[in-house]
Amino acid sequence: MQRTLIGDLGQQIGQEVTIKGWVSVRRDQGKMVFFDFRDRTGTVQGVALPASPAIEVAKETRNEYVVAVTGKVNERPEKNKNAKVQNGDIELEITGIDILSKAEALPFDMSADGYNLELPTELDHRALTLRHPRVQAIFKVQATIIDSFREFMKQEGFFEFQAPAIVPATAEGGAEVFEVKYFDKKAFLSQSPQLYKQIVMTAFERVFSVNKVFRAEPSVTTRHLTEVVSLDAEMAFIDSWRDVRDMSEACVRYILEQVAEKNAKELELLGATMPSMIAETPTLSLTEALEKLGAPADKDLNPEQERRLCEMIKEETGSDFVYVYGYPTKQKPFYVYPNPENPEFNEGMDLLCRGVEWLSGGRRINDYTQLMEHVEQWGMDPKKIEMFLEAFRYGAPPEGGFAFGAERMTMQILGLKNIREATMFVRDMNRIDQSLSEEI
Repeated sequence: MQRTLIGDLGQQIGQEVTIKGWVSVRRDQGKMVFFDFRDRTGTVQGVALPASPAIEVAKETRNEYVVAVTGKVNERPEKNKNAKVQNGDIELEITGIDILSKAEALPFDMSADGYNLELPTELDHRALTLRHPRVQAIFKVQATIIDSFREFMKQEGFFEFQAPAIVPATAEGGAEVFEVKYFDKKAFLSQSPQLYKQIVMTAFERVFSVNKVFRAEPSVTTRHLTEVVSLDAEMAFIDSWRDVRDMSEACVRYILEQVAEKNAKELELLGATMPSMIAETPTLSLTEALEKLGAPADKDLNPEQERRLCEMIKEETGSDFVYVYGYPTKQKPFYVYPNPENPEFNEGMDLLCRGVEWLSGGRRINDYTQLMEHVEQWGMDPKKIEMFLEAFRYGAPPEGGFAFGAERMTMQILGLKNIREATMFVRDMNRIDQSLSEEI
């Protein structure tokens, strides 16, 4: 018999069907056995009655067995219906079970009510914990975030490209890079597709990419990782950094709308409250932000100040978001555009949400002479970024862009305590699949 997906069983009442999937829950009640089965489309309850031809196989079937189940779709009695769960108005009366694959005894409770693992245990057993509805809900939201970024960019006329992960030089300078042996030469894992998206921008005007990037930061925090998914965009013919701000704001707004619409069930399951984005996101210069916080004007924002600033903006305006612009020029990469009236500060910006940076961006230098001056001042080797410089040597329009991390955005939308919860396969100082304290 042809397979029927569990999500389609509501249209099959009174029919005999075959479903295929996993056993999520098994409840042996003596003469009969109840199951919760799942596939990629959802879950359904099944029961093997005492007279069922499948009763003996049902008694030996265990959690996480992979099965093909034949049975009749019955409407539940009114008193047994549960409108709060998928297929809560039907039940599968089992007539046959074919065990496709057996599973060993589980190392912990995987039921919806009993699942309460510490994060290290969850990550150590990621191959198994990915099957849990709560964990799946996180990554379904993340998939919507990435898909919505792509959708928005394409709607706005941006061209998608893939930037290389192995690069001859770093976009942001510094020592926080992974050096790799590239045949008989030295190369690095990319910190950012920044230089490549600027090159491609000079050909296609509006470009975006979804890339893995790598940061060799020797820190262990709840919001930093070694490998992340970076959502990057770059746009030509801007008038000021505010054009970049407006595009990034519209992009984030679109993503939030799509998550709210497409992931309502996941948000409810995770108890998540969507961040509030008002009609016009508050925007402060760094100097204004520091004054508001009563902090010295020559400093950058630290994590505690970012948290306090977001709390103040939320109380004053109702917005969970705030843009901060105008950072010290020397604290940012060489390609960021200095403010012509006050070159000590640049036209870069960050978007903060609920106390955490979501997005960075701003206007870039497009004048070749000015760019070369910064290359020299920042101690860059022009030979290592010759391809990048060539794009600007032969004419580049006023331009800017932005980028944000998919994992951090997922963490903040869902109110997760640790970014590792929003990362399918964690890479940090202490982990490559298993903990680095274990032998791999």
